[in-house]
Amino acid sequence: MVTAGTFGTSLPNTASHEGAGTVVAVGQSVKGFQVGDRVLAGLPHGRCGICTDCQGPENYRQYCNKVNYVGVTIDGAFAEYMLVDARESMLLPDRLGFESAVPLACAGITVWRGVLQSGLKAGETLCIVGSGGGLGHLGIQFAKALGLRVIAIDARDEGLGLSRNCGADSVLDARLGKEKVVEEVKKVTNGGCADATVNVSDAKEAAALACAVTKVHGLMIQIAQPAEVCIPFVEFIFRDIRVHGSLISSKGEAQRMLDLVVEHDIKVKTNAFHGLKELPKAVELAHSGKMQGKPVILIDEEALRREKESGLKIL
Repeated sequence: MVTAGTFGTSLPNTASHEGAGTVVAVGQSVKGFQVGDRVLAGLPHGRCGICTDCQGPENYRQYCNKVNYVGVTIDGAFAEYMLVDARESMLLPDRLGFESAVPLACAGITVWRGVLQSGLKAGETLCIVGSGGGLGHLGIQFAKALGLRVIAIDARDEGLGLSRNCGADSVLDARLGKEKVVEEVKKVTNGGCADATVNVSDAKEAAALACAVTKVHGLMIQIAQPAEVCIPFVEFIFRDIRVHGSLISSKGEAQRMLDLVVEHDIKVKTNAFHGLKELPKAVELAHSGKMQGKPVILIDEEALRREKESGLKIL
């Protein structure tokens, strides 16, 4: 989306909006961080601090319309050093390694907020469309950690396998077609469909499918960002499906996610590449359609060595 000009990115711009690393310097007004701290880099950067969203509820601050985003509108994480906003960044739990942390900086905080936005309680059923990707496989585990039943839907063999490995209660192949998938969802929900659905797939038919597998009067959370979101009128008018968009987590929500990851040993599926020189290989894998999870570029080998020698059970 950046290379396509969707966000009006000014070039040149260092890519990657997912980063984690060790603090080497702090600004004079920074509180809560010091040199040597291990941090998850905040995706937002430079909120105004005075608009309605900045002054409103904590979980709305990421909607500031003056904000920049690392790797999107300002330089990002494909570098040895990056500048991050302390107001949006978080200390990493000791047991959370850099390789697992990196995808949480966007994929994690994005799908985590979608799960929270569903408003479901333990024992209720959440469906995830696009369950076997970088966001979806985390969403499955987050939902299970909250006590939800999870129906996973994907259209790739790799994604279906990852969904099963992540503990989904039911795994369905979207390639069967909408009618068959809805039929299968009804079978595993006693005819009622999912209490809510999170859509992280930008496939043309995904939003319509996400609504169709949601119960009457239910909620569909749209996270994927295709150019157009296509939903038949029957879902709105005759089934009273409510559609709610969701961006990324606030800092407070993201901190809760990090705590959950460590408490429940959430497994972040990564594909590790060592050094910036391997970036083309990572891009090739990401575009191959065969990837499970997220590609991660590991740069600070010394920090990784310290993790291994810490004596902790690193996730």
